[in-house]
Amino acid sequence: MYEGALQDLIDELGRLPGVGPKSAQRIAFHILSADPIDVKRLASVLGRIKDEVRFCVTCFNVAESEQCRICRDPRRGSDALCVVEEPKDVVAIEKTGEFRGRYHVLGGAINPLEGIGPDNLKIRELMTRLASGEIHELILATDPNTEGEATATYLALLVKPMG
Repeated sequence: MYEGALQDLIDELGRLPGVGPKSAQRIAFHILSADPIDVKRLASVLGRIKDEVRFCVTCFNVAESEQCRICRDPRRGSDALCVVEEPKDVVAIEKTGEFRGRYHVLGGAINPLEGIGPDNLKIRELMTRLASGEIHELILATDPNTEGEATATYLALLVKPMG
């Protein structure tokens, strides 16, 4: 439809999840008319994200060092583990201010229609953490949808023999 860099930007924005063709076009035109300083700041952050942000080696939450801030916090209880699907779920639970344990981020949910099975998630790593015997309470906080329920059921069956 458009030519050159504008069409390339629309195409790239359209590849983002939840961004359709009209939204991609609207965002692209917003960027085109935005203050150049704002656009440079956005480009800088996009450039930094892959260099500076990684996944925690312990819980797989987002982190800017080897471990995330929650895993590094000595005040957090190490006997309770809350299993969530995505890092955004950690943020949602943290906003409540009620949970003071640690997390395990699976990296998704079981979804056979999309080709996502247990081997595509951080379930093996979860089982390793549970085998240490340090965890006494496991909270399965998967999404309340078909995939989340299937994941929670699968995990419950796996951990039940562990007591």
